[in-house]
Amino acid sequence: MEQFHHPRSVYAGHGPSTRPTEERRRLLEGLTGTVLEIGAGDGVKFTCYPDAVARIVVAEPNPFLLPTVRTVCSDAPVPVDLVTPADLSRLPLPDESADAVVCSLVLCTARRLGRTLAEIGRVLKPGGELRFYEHVRSANPLAAMAESLVTPLWSQACGGCHPARDTVIAIEEAGYAVGRVDRFASHGISHVLGTARKSRAAS
Repeated sequence: MEQFHHPRSVYAGHGPSTRPTEERRRLLEGLTGTVLEIGAGDGVKFTCYPDAVARIVVAEPNPFLLPTVRTVCSDAPVPVDLVTPADLSRLPLPDESADAVVCSLVLCTARRLGRTLAEIGRVLKPGGELRFYEHVRSANPLAAMAESLVTPLWSQACGGCHPARDTVIAIEEAGYAVGRVDRFASHGISHVLGTARKSRAAS
């Protein structure tokens, strides 16, 4: 599965036919070098990374998930450095040290999304890539209104999740050059899967 508060399958099929879901494959394909993964969830995505990734650094904001992530780290095909509970407004990497940053169903929980995106820009190398798979505000006005109304209670019950957040607009406003973005529904909820490049300093 995926994040504790956002259960999504990581693998499809059974037995010999088991494979990463199309969303996980596209999220991680082609990555190389050092990757920072923000919010590892149960850590099962580690097994989906391509061999060209030399190192995964994990910034896990949910302290309750750390024991599970630590267990999975030891079985990952790529070396994984587990970071202690991370403040998303202060990521534990030096400037321009990551070739890519992967965010999967976690940006909805950032208390200060603009600050988190600025931090991602700080740790990315020039031209480095942000990969994101997130649920976002519905394009349906009535559904979007309902998401806004339930946000205060939903956020308290679901790990700080903001269901009415438009993450793609936030990424653009933070100074990234957004590439391809695919929009689709999963579990009846609007999602996006896309990439963005570090272009200018986020503020």
